[in-house]
Amino acid sequence: MRADLDRILVSAREIATRVAELGRQISADYAGSRQLLAVGILKGSTIFMADLVRAISIPVSFDFMAVASYGQSSSSSGVVRILKDLEQNIEGRDVLLIEDIVDTGLTLNYLLETLRTRNPASLRVCVLLDKPERRKVAVPIAYVGFKIPDEFVVGYGLDYAERYRNLPDVWVLNPEAYQNNSEVKIQSTSGKDHGYDH
Repeated sequence: MRADLDRILVSAREIATRVAELGRQISADYAGSRQLLAVGILKGSTIFMADLVRAISIPVSFDFMAVASYGQSSSSSGVVRILKDLEQNIEGRDVLLIEDIVDTGLTLNYLLETLRTRNPASLRVCVLLDKPERRKVAVPIAYVGFKIPDEFVVGYGLDYAERYRNLPDVWVLNPEAYQNNSEVKIQSTSGKDHGYDH
């Protein structure tokens, strides 16, 4: 497995420090909220979300969504189908959408538009990794762990072909590990394969 990995981009120690900072900031920003709901996008956000909610010092509930893109994997339209919807009603609640990575912003934008129709009191995004170079649509991100260059990354929940999620650090994946796969055009973690983007 290590032969597929190029270098560590964000270390486990850096992640732990930043997650603690985000937890404190979110706790302060939502102080007094009795309705905070953290929504994780499966599967990539699970490790980040687990650490983040434990760093939040105010009451917080959580729920999950799973989505997959329509169309061919190499050219996502950003329109998704919901594989797993929320189990809770978010009307009148403060919702914090937790993502592992945002690049084009297309899928995240679709998710935000979908959730806004359900009339939450507020809707914000917390993302571990942001790839601003790949942005195609502006999306509001309230909390960012790290801004990263346009490289394919794995670890700390992020995968390639369902591998590497368990690595404690965020690694740059060696291009040789995926260069023969013509479907890998974009970074993807939450969908069922790497043709799904954010």
